[in-house]
Amino acid sequence: MTNKIKPLRGEITVPGDKSISHRAVMLGSLAEGTTEITHFLQGADCLSTINCFRQMGVTIENNPEQNKVTLRGKGLHGLKQPAKTLDVGNSGTTMRLMSGILSGQTFDTVITGDASIQKRPMGRIITPLSQMGAKVASIPGGGLAPLHITGRKDVHLHGIHYNSPVASAQVKSSVLLAGLYAEGSTSVTEPNVSRNHTELMLKMLGADLIISDTTATIQSNPRLTARKIEVPGDISSAAYFIAAGLIVPGSQLVIKNVGINPTRDGIIRVCKQMGADIAIENIRNTDTEAVGDIIVSYSQLKGTEIGGPIIPTLIDEIPIIAIMACFAKGQTVIKDAVELKVKESNRIDVMVNNLSLMGADIIATEDGMIINGGLPLHGAAIDSKADHRIAMSFTIAGLVTDSPVDVLGADCVNISYPAFYEDLNRLMR
Repeated sequence: MTNKIKPLRGEITVPGDKSISHRAVMLGSLAEGTTEITHFLQGADCLSTINCFRQMGVTIENNPEQNKVTLRGKGLHGLKQPAKTLDVGNSGTTMRLMSGILSGQTFDTVITGDASIQKRPMGRIITPLSQMGAKVASIPGGGLAPLHITGRKDVHLHGIHYNSPVASAQVKSSVLLAGLYAEGSTSVTEPNVSRNHTELMLKMLGADLIISDTTATIQSNPRLTARKIEVPGDISSAAYFIAAGLIVPGSQLVIKNVGINPTRDGIIRVCKQMGADIAIENIRNTDTEAVGDIIVSYSQLKGTEIGGPIIPTLIDEIPIIAIMACFAKGQTVIKDAVELKVKESNRIDVMVNNLSLMGADIIATEDGMIINGGLPLHGAAIDSKADHRIAMSFTIAGLVTDSPVDVLGADCVNISYPAFYEDLNRLMR
């Protein structure tokens, strides 16, 4: 059975940024006044964040047709004890960031999530939060969810300077959010700068926050004031269409209103290293969350080496970069990406095993993978492991294989991009 290759052409607007949508709900809930969020991502993860804060007394109106959320903030100390366990679903962002906020509350909470969340490492936030005086306990032990967070009725948290062993926006954000409730200043230093959406939004809402090199420092007990928040298009979602435009012959795409924050734009830099025909036009909002239109055309790609400080800026895009590398001439080396092992799935193993099934020359390393591109890929049955980024990556690979790719568990794309297949099909007409 052959797989007829169709070029992708046209314009597309991808859903709102997942990271920023989460943070807009969380920080809007802690601000004073009404926060209006536009271009909000209606994915399952972000809806989990809304549900958790509703349970803590925040009035949140969601209009899915307009991708608009309006919420009335309770102020820094206005959250109420939820009547039952908070369930984050599949959202590690909700679990880790909310733990920082809950560490400073006067009431007890229990947070859980789905089977995937209950396997993901939470010790990386328990350690710094505990150093601040928080009482965060892993109920099953081993630093795993569910977590029990004991309220601080009499004793305040205290600020620390935390040297994070990993460049993780979730760890950094969790500590900074706990720092809102801690006495004195709280600092986080990372080995490399991770995405900075939390810092940008905190400053926009009035927090006293200073950035110096790879260190972020926040002062306690600010008065956060509600603002209108326009969520840019998610560059992680755009990455699948960037890749499709580059590897499907005859393709030419414009991806509108994409967030190009420099702590997230590693995918653009890697594409340029690989010789891609890619450009960004109509750049705006450069003082907050920069946005632009990405123009991409089919290109003859070449292999490259990806590692070091660029990794935190593209960690979620590595699966689709691995797909692109299979169609590039020469060798691509991805290293310093051990974080891929503790995502929704072990993305190193999942990518290597499935691409090998499809005929790729690829091997796993301790912290990444080595891909010798240029071999034709053939179709196969791919287990997505309920990982949305795996499902979308192999869907794109299936556009240029000699026989169809069957992605098992494909509906997991609802976590971040419910209309993914609909948008993709529209560009192939």
